[in-house]
Amino acid sequence: MPHLEEHVSLRPFNTFGLDVTARYFARFASAEELRHLLALPPVQAGPLLILGGGSNLLLTQDFAGVVLKNEIKGLEIISEDDDTHTALVRAGAGESWHGMVEYTLDQELSGIENLSLIPGTVGAAPLQNIGAYGAELQDTFERLEALAIGTGELRVFNKEECGFGYRESVFKGPLKGQFVVTAVVLRLHRASGGRPVNVSYGAIQDTLTDLGIEAEPTPRNVSDAVVHIRRSKLPDPAEIGNAGSFFKNPEISQRKFDELKARYPALPGYPVPGGVKVPAGWLIEQAGFKGMRRGPGAGTHGVHERQALVLVNHGGATGQELRELAEEVIRAVGTQFGIELHPEVNIL
Repeated sequence: MPHLEEHVSLRPFNTFGLDVTARYFARFASAEELRHLLALPPVQAGPLLILGGGSNLLLTQDFAGVVLKNEIKGLEIISEDDDTHTALVRAGAGESWHGMVEYTLDQELSGIENLSLIPGTVGAAPLQNIGAYGAELQDTFERLEALAIGTGELRVFNKEECGFGYRESVFKGPLKGQFVVTAVVLRLHRASGGRPVNVSYGAIQDTLTDLGIEAEPTPRNVSDAVVHIRRSKLPDPAEIGNAGSFFKNPEISQRKFDELKARYPALPGYPVPGGVKVPAGWLIEQAGFKGMRRGPGAGTHGVHERQALVLVNHGGATGQELRELAEEVIRAVGTQFGIELHPEVNIL
């Protein structure tokens, strides 16, 4: 059974590359190991942080409690339906999300190719209903298995029980901190079943054309296009510390959008139920933050030069400095546009 280590640096376990320390740290690779760790006195005393890939996290100080890293593995097709040309795929929560995408493509399944190269683990995906390039996790979600921290019991949550919204779920709201996801099951389509791939997001179609793929793209083609787009726009955490998109794209009323459009004719907007979704990156860039650096010398942290939605650690920054930068961006966008940005990243 795993044991608790003391005073462990979390630098290797967060994509911002911030060197903060956990008072206690352990890894678990099964529900049984997790139950064992949850019963230990330091864990009972709290606070507790369950860590996946550390890709959606900003650590602003040392963590005084226990950090448990989810490393539950496993990828398998658990059932197939020949009538609907679908298959259920079960993945351990500790699997990398992109690893799961690759597995499904290798199995000639489609449905999550638009979510290629999103950093993080499978277990973290439903917590914020990950989405990109015209798709969201909830589009293919069947159910998840989660362990109750208080009782150690395993519970199955269906799609409705997860309460998915835009980068939201019940696990970020009423059930926050009460469960640990152990596995996720998705319903995907057989690529041979005739279901068209999703190329509704303009950049995908344009990239497919640039790659010389115009007629009947395959799920693998779409994945390759998404990977190409992401690598061209977003920094690699292995090269520069970041957590991907730091802010959610705000949703505003049609009236508010029309008022801003009159002042800023180039303002993009995408219709959503109840209003219009506006790209946060565009707002941040217009507020003058794109490529900006803060800190001594050439700057220890700032806003990425190619994507204003991404805050970066150039090296030597603290989590608190990045948090202060985020707050500065929120204030500036609020003052200029009257829109309040909200972080997509979890700030501790």
